[in-house]
Amino acid sequence: MPRKTEKSGKGDIPYSTVVRLAQYLRILERLHAVGTTKISSNELAKEAKVNSFLVRKDLSYFGEFGVRGVGYDLKSLIREIRRILGLNRDRRIVLVGVGHLGRALLSYKGFAEEGFVTCGLFDSDPAKIGSSVGDLQVRSIFSLEDFVQGNGPIDIGIIAVPAFSAQFVANKLVAVGVKGLLNFAPIPLTVPTHVISISVDLTTNLEVISYYLLHR
Repeated sequence: MPRKTEKSGKGDIPYSTVVRLAQYLRILERLHAVGTTKISSNELAKEAKVNSFLVRKDLSYFGEFGVRGVGYDLKSLIREIRRILGLNRDRRIVLVGVGHLGRALLSYKGFAEEGFVTCGLFDSDPAKIGSSVGDLQVRSIFSLEDFVQGNGPIDIGIIAVPAFSAQFVANKLVAVGVKGLLNFAPIPLTVPTHVISISVDLTTNLEVISYYLLHR
């Protein structure tokens, strides 16, 4: 997991604030799509299921975006949050592991809509190498270095491989300069401090839900 604070010009930003900013962005984009032009902190808080003080505090780390008594201009706030989250530029992604989970992730259109461009697919299974998914050909994980040298730097690597392969894949991605990892393997990764690694353990999340269903 990334450290719980992120450095910015405003000081240390809590990890939870960054997560909520991404949630606010989803809400604001949905409201903008149906024609909403203004929103207050109370209205945004209600949509996000948090209190309005927290909304104002989260945004205050980065500046003053609203007008007291008027609220926030929706289009401007979307633009500013996208800038804060680094979404005012495309982020180049490679996916390692083109199995059922990997293919499901590739079918999700939301990544491209938010500027996350998948530019490479990799696997270690000879039966998959050379096949195509959409416009992309699956390459050997051992060709990753050559791919980066020929195609430019990669921002984010998505790891969708079994647990026993995940650390090896992470090491390969870090070695070619990838500084952001999204790990779907059910194992924590060891990475250098300059690399941001976030794990999504689907089975653990299901087990947590099962616990609360039992004990609610």
